[in-house]
Amino acid sequence: MTNDLVLRTATEADYPELEAHIHSAFLDDVDEDTADLNRLIFEPDRTQLMTDGGRIVGSGLVLTRDLSVPGGIVPAAHVTGVGVASTHRRRGVLTALMNAMLTEAHGRGTEPLAVLWASEGAIYGRFGYGLASWRVSYEIATRDMSVGGTVPAGARLRQAATRDALDEIVAVYDRVLAQRPGLSTRRGKWWEYLTADPKGWRRGMSAERAALYEDEGGVRGYVRFRTKAGWGKSGPDGEVRVTELLAETPEAHAALWRFLTSIDLVRTVKYMHGPIDDPLPHLVSNPDALVGTAGGSLWVRILDVPGALAVRRYAAPVDVVLEVTDTGFTGNTGRWRLVADDDKVDVSRTDADADLALDVRTLGSLYLGGVSAGTLAAGGLIIERAPGALARLSAAFGWHRVPLSVEVF
Repeated sequence: MTNDLVLRTATEADYPELEAHIHSAFLDDVDEDTADLNRLIFEPDRTQLMTDGGRIVGSGLVLTRDLSVPGGIVPAAHVTGVGVASTHRRRGVLTALMNAMLTEAHGRGTEPLAVLWASEGAIYGRFGYGLASWRVSYEIATRDMSVGGTVPAGARLRQAATRDALDEIVAVYDRVLAQRPGLSTRRGKWWEYLTADPKGWRRGMSAERAALYEDEGGVRGYVRFRTKAGWGKSGPDGEVRVTELLAETPEAHAALWRFLTSIDLVRTVKYMHGPIDDPLPHLVSNPDALVGTAGGSLWVRILDVPGALAVRRYAAPVDVVLEVTDTGFTGNTGRWRLVADDDKVDVSRTDADADLALDVRTLGSLYLGGVSAGTLAAGGLIIERAPGALARLSAAFGWHRVPLSVEVF
């Protein structure tokens, strides 16, 4: 084993070795049919590599995208592809990579936060990330339930290959993104990448297809899904696996779920990106048939405290002084006065006494409105120093819809 560890930025020439390294780190092999697809979103100048003797032993990638937050859309460094070779664990490789990515994003001055999905939740808190949203993974037994209602007069459902309906799907996605926190923009090559359908990505399922709900005003919702035939001793045992489902109206949401759970020969519907506030359990004849498991979704790392607080909106007027600690970026540490009323937000450094104290990780958990300040305070993560300040903070940071992320990047 050599000890020639070098941290550097990637180049285009690194791509083949990087692809193999990431697949290995996530216990997989490179598939020749899919290897070049990741080039569509590869940004070498935002990719950090650790090499040993010239070979890649660690990686971390940043994707340049925006994120919907309460009341707005914000540039956010999307961190992914973080992996360290098993031969190089406990040598500071991960820490060096994470610090390099966050420092680069912070130095740009345009991204007030970074976000990621955590393959192992125990890793990222020490880098200032806080768990900011949750999801529900459904496994629905369709024979044991039904979704009530019918498609309203003047509305209809139709099926299409995903790419044949892409313009309509994109339009719905963008409208929902503007209204709901947690969704990432899909500009440039992103839709091409996300709707690619090589056999290596199907995991034994069918080609992806879409169902669209439309009324007199146009398409109001869509679902992207795959199917798999199956037969058991008692007959058909097919499966539907949902890629994503987004709807602008209650009618579209109900109709799309009614469609999925009534496809002939299907007995199970699986979906891993259900929102915590999904009304589905209240629409079905038997909620017990919705076997749902809650799990973490987006983790948020605040890079610029005043910048991040200023670009989101608040559900109630608030005037509080927050004492924030951040060991990673000391410029965030200090007391910040947040004053928000309607669409006016002002954040400024202050010497006034703090109303509440929290660290930057907790602020990340709070940021998208999916975790209440009351919950975090109950865990000892927010300290109330002025009576009543916690209630005001909880009301202000809440939002009428919880954050939703429908893709693992």
